[in-house]
Amino acid sequence: MLNITRNSNGPEDLTFVLSGRLDTTTSPELDAEVKESLGGIKELVFDIADLQYISSAGLRVLLSAQKIMNKQGSMVVKNPSDEVKEIFDVTGFADILTIE
Repeated sequence: MLNITRNSNGPEDLTFVLSGRLDTTTSPELDAEVKESLGGIKELVFDIADLQYISSAGLRVLLSAQKIMNKQGSMVVKNPSDEVKEIFDVTGFADILTIE
């Protein structure tokens, strides 16, 4: 189960607050929501403080968003748990994504 909350902080800033599990079952929902939301966005934030798990499918969604934001602005992944941070480290995503 994945809960997605979208917070607009003005016309060019968008934050997705994710809680639960981002895996092969839930990642298509996030992917669709991200892709339909990025028009005109200059600053994208994923707040994943309550994300318990991320699979390779979830990592692909973040990578896809990062590729789009590289062309039009910036993207930050905030507040990963120790477990999720370890997944980023092991997969090399810690070097690709801006993580705070």
